[in-house]
Amino acid sequence: MHPFLAALAGGVLIGLSASLLLLFNGRTAGISGITGGLLAPVAGEWGWRAAFVGGLVAGGFLLRALAPGLLGAPVVTGALIPVAAGLLVGFGTRLGNGCTSGHGVCGLAHGAPRSLAATMTFMAAGALTVFVVRHVLGGAA
Repeated sequence: MHPFLAALAGGVLIGLSASLLLLFNGRTAGISGITGGLLAPVAGEWGWRAAFVGGLVAGGFLLRALAPGLLGAPVVTGALIPVAAGLLVGFGTRLGNGCTSGHGVCGLAHGAPRSLAATMTFMAAGALTVFVVRHVLGGAA
């Protein structure tokens, strides 16, 4: 599958799942908020949150089993980089009161000004990171 079509299909599926979660559960699909709710559960909230996160994980394993070519070549790094990246993402989502899915997909669809500011910040930080890794550090990000 052409990378553009794979990205388009992924975007359509993210939008569809966010719409279905809002339609049938009345919830905004912010992955960091949903996952955070698993760590500090509220009565009656844990089940749907676990099902949502479990579906994300299962979808990744299913894609790996059915169409491994869509995932591209694995990135080989040490254990420190993914841990540091995860901690930075967690810090950023707490600082921004949401993640890319919550602000970029759902918040922009709601016309929230803070989601526009957060999404512009995410995109600028991502572009800056790629530039530094590729052109300053000489990596292959």
